[in-house]
Amino acid sequence: MNKELARMIDHTALKPDTSREQIEKLCEEAREFNFASVCVNPTWVSLAAERLEGAEAKVCTVIGFPLGAVTTETKAFETKDAIEKGATEVDMVINIGALKDGDNSLVEQDIKAVVDAAKGKALVKVIIETCLLTDEEKKRACELSVKAGADFVKTSTGFSTGGATVEDIKLMRQTVGPDLGVKASGGVRDLEGSQAMIDAGATRIGASAGVKIVQGETADTDY
Repeated sequence: MNKELARMIDHTALKPDTSREQIEKLCEEAREFNFASVCVNPTWVSLAAERLEGAEAKVCTVIGFPLGAVTTETKAFETKDAIEKGATEVDMVINIGALKDGDNSLVEQDIKAVVDAAKGKALVKVIIETCLLTDEEKKRACELSVKAGADFVKTSTGFSTGGATVEDIKLMRQTVGPDLGVKASGGVRDLEGSQAMIDAGATRIGASAGVKIVQGETADTDY
C-alpha cells in the first residue's frame, strides 16, 4: 500500500443515492488507510465526524454543490452549519456564471464569504469546474481564489462534463504559485493517474477510488 499517497487522498462519496452504510464504510476505510479526509455531502457530516472521532482523517464536505449557483449567503450559512456539525475542510463551488460574465467582484466576494465563515475552523478548497472554463477563465478563477484567501483550488465537482486533467493542474499550479494547495478531482481512478496529477503540481487527490488507488488497482468510477 502507498501510505504517502493515502495521506493526499480525500476519500469521496458524493452521489445522491449514497446510503448510511456506504458512509460508515467510507469512514472505516479512511481510518484503515489513513486518508487525508472523507469528503461527503453536508447531510452526512455529523455521522462522519462521529465515526472518525480520534482518527487522523478529517471530515470534508461540499458547499454550493454541485452547481455553485446558490446565493453567497447560502454558501456562508452552509459553511457555518457544516463546521458546527464537525467538518474541518469545505470544498465550495464558485459562481461559474458570474465568472464567465466577467463579474470578478461577485466571484471573489462569494469565495471570501465562505473563507470568512470558515476562518480558523476549516480549510477552504475552491472548486472552479475547469471543464466549463477557458484557460483564461481558469487562471482568473485561481487568481480570485488567492485574493479571497482560500487554502486550495480544486479542478472539478465530478458531476459536470469532465474531470481533472494534467494540463489543468499544471495551469492552476503555475497561476497560484508554490504555496497554495491544488486538488485534482474527477476521473482519477488509479495509481498512475494520481501520480501524474501529483507530478503536475497537485497536493491533494479527490477520488471515490481511494482504496483501489493506494493498492495499485484501477477503479471503474467517474469520480
